[in-house]
Amino acid sequence: MMQSQRHPFVESLPCSCIIIIIVTAVVTQVLVGVASVAVPSSNCYALDNSSRIVDFSSWIGHFFEYEGKETDVAIRFCKDVEARSQTGYVDFGRFNNFNHFVAGSGRVDFVQGYYNGDLLNCEQSYDKLGRTAQVNIICGSCLNGQCKGELGCICNVTQESSCRIFVELAIPCEKPGPRVFEGFTVGFHPRSWEIVSNGLTQLGYEKSHHDFSFTTEQTQVTLYMTAIASLSTLVRKPMIKILPEKGLEVRLSGSGATGSPPTTLTPTLLNVEWTCQEARDTPYEVNVTIPIEGYEPIRFFLAKSCEHRQDQREDSTRGWAIFGIISCMYDNSMISPS
Repeated sequence: MMQSQRHPFVESLPCSCIIIIIVTAVVTQVLVGVASVAVPSSNCYALDNSSRIVDFSSWIGHFFEYEGKETDVAIRFCKDVEARSQTGYVDFGRFNNFNHFVAGSGRVDFVQGYYNGDLLNCEQSYDKLGRTAQVNIICGSCLNGQCKGELGCICNVTQESSCRIFVELAIPCEKPGPRVFEGFTVGFHPRSWEIVSNGLTQLGYEKSHHDFSFTTEQTQVTLYMTAIASLSTLVRKPMIKILPEKGLEVRLSGSGATGSPPTTLTPTLLNVEWTCQEARDTPYEVNVTIPIEGYEPIRFFLAKSCEHRQDQREDSTRGWAIFGIISCMYDNSMISPS
């Protein structure tokens, strides 16, 4: 029977060191291989009470109708709510670009908000948003045993006023996805463009995109990280993986690179310094993984174009030379003629 060979370096290590190396390698491989928790392609999603993402994108437009005594109520899921009678249709709100889709409480699993409906006689209601509707979603069946179809049904409709209604909707909910580290943000500035928002990797950074790549001349990118103060200690030290492995030198620095806890008042900085060692037709992929204790790791991609080889020393020297020339020109312009 053939025996496996050990590397001479491994052979010289004690058993405890070998175990630590193997465990570390396995953990690193698992973390780097985990897919990013990306924001869904539509705004028809919510986070449940355990912070797991539930994507209802496949439900968009599903039609539900409730037959009332005088008025019927119709829902097009994640689109709009209407009241239908012989006098016509009354719009009770639309599901807009803002994500009014949150976890519920008690027997209600999720709550949807529909706003900006008809204004007639409702001009001053709910911050002048016109007629509005709240849809309380139950994952399962109505208490009265309705919903014999596979797609569920409306259990009950309550009209709080002529300007607002409450709808109880029972459906077979989607299976919860990975656990999201809510409140965590990664961006190019603490209050501007975000790569990761509320723990979800934004479109454009969930994988490598040529259109989102950085130019060859940009040798450094500074990222700001913030988190809820009570959960900030769960953030661990970032790791990177470069594809292809050779041709791009990447170094991480700053308080974020050491795993310092980020908060909204004191963001940590993650400096990504990269230098092109080999030119390439397609951008290099830099996979950044930030482990979070008890949650799915934060993962996003940065793309770096390398149209030519860079020499960091020459580039920095050239920068100081340009700065010196500009300074001299400025000083000469301040000298008044005698």
